[in-house]
Amino acid sequence: MPLPTGGQPWPPPELRPVLNQMVVWDAWWSGDPDRLSSLYGGGPGATTRPAQYRGGVVGTVARWFWGKPPAAGEQRTKLHVPIAADICQTSSDLLFSEPPAASVEDETTQARLDELADTGVHAALLEAAELAAALGGVFLRPAWDADLSDRPWLSAVHADAAIPEFKWGRLAAVTFWEELSREGGIVLRRLERHEPGAILHGLYEGTSDQLGRSVPLTEHASTRPLATVVNADGAVTTGWPGLTAVYVPNMRPNRMWRSVPGAAHLGRSDLAGVEPLLDALDETYSSWMRDIRLGKGRIHVPSAYLQSAGGPGQGAVVDLDREAYAELNMLPRAGDSNMLTVSQFAIRVNEHRDTAADLVQQILRGAGYSAQTFGSSGDAAVTATEVVARERRSYLTRDRKIVYWGPALADAYAALLAVDKAVFGSRVVPQPPALEWQDGVSEDPQAIATTAGLLRQAEAASTDTLVRMQHPDWDDATVKSEVDAILAESGRMTADPTMTGNQMFGGGEAV
Repeated sequence: MPLPTGGQPWPPPELRPVLNQMVVWDAWWSGDPDRLSSLYGGGPGATTRPAQYRGGVVGTVARWFWGKPPAAGEQRTKLHVPIAADICQTSSDLLFSEPPAASVEDETTQARLDELADTGVHAALLEAAELAAALGGVFLRPAWDADLSDRPWLSAVHADAAIPEFKWGRLAAVTFWEELSREGGIVLRRLERHEPGAILHGLYEGTSDQLGRSVPLTEHASTRPLATVVNADGAVTTGWPGLTAVYVPNMRPNRMWRSVPGAAHLGRSDLAGVEPLLDALDETYSSWMRDIRLGKGRIHVPSAYLQSAGGPGQGAVVDLDREAYAELNMLPRAGDSNMLTVSQFAIRVNEHRDTAADLVQQILRGAGYSAQTFGSSGDAAVTATEVVARERRSYLTRDRKIVYWGPALADAYAALLAVDKAVFGSRVVPQPPALEWQDGVSEDPQAIATTAGLLRQAEAASTDTLVRMQHPDWDDATVKSEVDAILAESGRMTADPTMTGNQMFGGGEAV
């Protein structure tokens, strides 16, 4: 299927509900108070609106904390707690704090795969995982530019910049798009369509909501180099029978879009369903800070005790951070010799803290994580087993996400190898590698050493076993070399005079 001919709404109308919801998740993820206020209609200059008194979804959203405009004459004092960003980043850290090891049987392909992994794959996966947690999914594609590098690399594409096409629940094609310029109502967009065996490129001149007409790739500096490599159909062949782009859903099923055509197979965000709780948490912290502002101790004194800063007719202003204010210019009450009055309001610390803590618990639970993952259990040292036990909810979520990430990432590596062979002439065999995911939690070296020492004293483990326990990532040759060095240094590797040849024994172990 070729690229669009132009003259159609953009983005496609059937995906408007999806993209609108991604705007909501993106606003919470970004943590920008201005964007949240604009999203819910409570930005600067907004006033009380009739929608706040309506029923249904419109009225509910308008009555959210971020949908309430400041009172007349007051500045905005709303505070945002960036827990949504913390959730998305934590999801990425749980998945890719250590990248999965990719392995294939062909030695030449394995060597090249290791080289390609050094081109920022780890950083790309960390970025992609955070995007997936925020927007419900992410696309991975190989990118290359001979002027920048002699090898391809993986890049992440945001889910709100893609028009996917699914067949039987699998990605059959996808069109990526980006705005290159916006001047005087004219929008220039670049479209990149991935189909099996080819990537099509197109440039379109339209408006904010219309794709417009197709124009030559030479019309913009960023697409001009593509004009020399595409064929008559605007396509670049990849030499790979499959797609060079893959979609990684954050988690499925998506409860919101299961009945939306073209969106039922998209993933769901970690923030889906907890938006009202995020709004309530911001309201709680803002109320807490309001108590602090109102609870500042202030002293009221007779006007004779203060000096006026302005002249007659200059008006009066109130500085909320002043510590002393003028009382009414009136005679003191009979028998009242104290001319100073102190105002000190209570700050409801415990009430706000308990409410905020409970909201955080509910938000993390709704997102699929344990509170301990976010440091709620203190900084006491614990073993890796205890960490997994305390954070079981988080690791169950991680394991569930790996189910989606594994096949997609293997296909992305295969596409990367295919591009490397077709473009850079490497002698690799494009294939999905086997992925070995790391535990995500490292054992304390001191605890491992203590365990190894006890096993040695009890003669319950060989030197080979103890070395592998201390260094689980070592291969057989490295382990054997280390065992030989340990036995030689300890004097336990000696020749057995009762046997012929050079067989060596150490501590009862044949090596």
